[in-house]
Amino acid sequence: MPFYYGFDYTYIIYVLPALLFALWAQFNVKSTFNKFSRVASERGMTGYDAARLILDRNGLRDVKIEMTAGNLTDHYDPKANVIRLSESVHSVASVAAVGVAAHEAGHAVQHAEGYFPIKIRTAIIPITNIGSNLAFPLVLLGLLFSAPFLAGIGVILFGAAVLFQLVTLPVEFNASSRAIEALEMSGISDEAVRDAKKVLRAAALTYVAALATAIGNFLRLLAIANRSRRN
Repeated sequence: MPFYYGFDYTYIIYVLPALLFALWAQFNVKSTFNKFSRVASERGMTGYDAARLILDRNGLRDVKIEMTAGNLTDHYDPKANVIRLSESVHSVASVAAVGVAAHEAGHAVQHAEGYFPIKIRTAIIPITNIGSNLAFPLVLLGLLFSAPFLAGIGVILFGAAVLFQLVTLPVEFNASSRAIEALEMSGISDEAVRDAKKVLRAAALTYVAALATAIGNFLRLLAIANRSRRN
């Protein structure tokens, strides 16, 4: 039974473990990034240099690289055709900066090559946004008014958010693989490549945690919707 004396036990069962994992993943990626931010990159390569090198080698000289505010706010914007690197990455010559920048350049290459999973992720973003906003209200309304069909619609809509996180995994893993391959081809040492892998592996765990959280919330909504159906 999802509620007991006004307390929602489905949250503890399905969501809390995933949230704890997500908190650990965020702590891990920040501590790993900070650790390797203190390790100088070879040949004084900055984040900008690494991204520019990968872009140019793939014929993407039209993709711009800009600095953006914040820490670990790095991303590729396909609409503006620009890679935005955070202040701790753009002009910093560290192993962490090189790894993160190379990863974002990998996303730009994915878009240029028409990488199929990224097409799926882009296509479902509007549905995901709608589903994330409406899912919980619809399920709660279904429970409040004993309307199982409303709760069912909410669960289905939130399923799009789960699908988004699921598709995100191969997109992020592939971008990291492209980054590591490009760094290996750039001629830097095996040790530098291994260190960059550690940074990207820590970052990848945050996406695994996001998927786990989405699945936990989906199972929680499903449990609540089933209660609405029984009532």
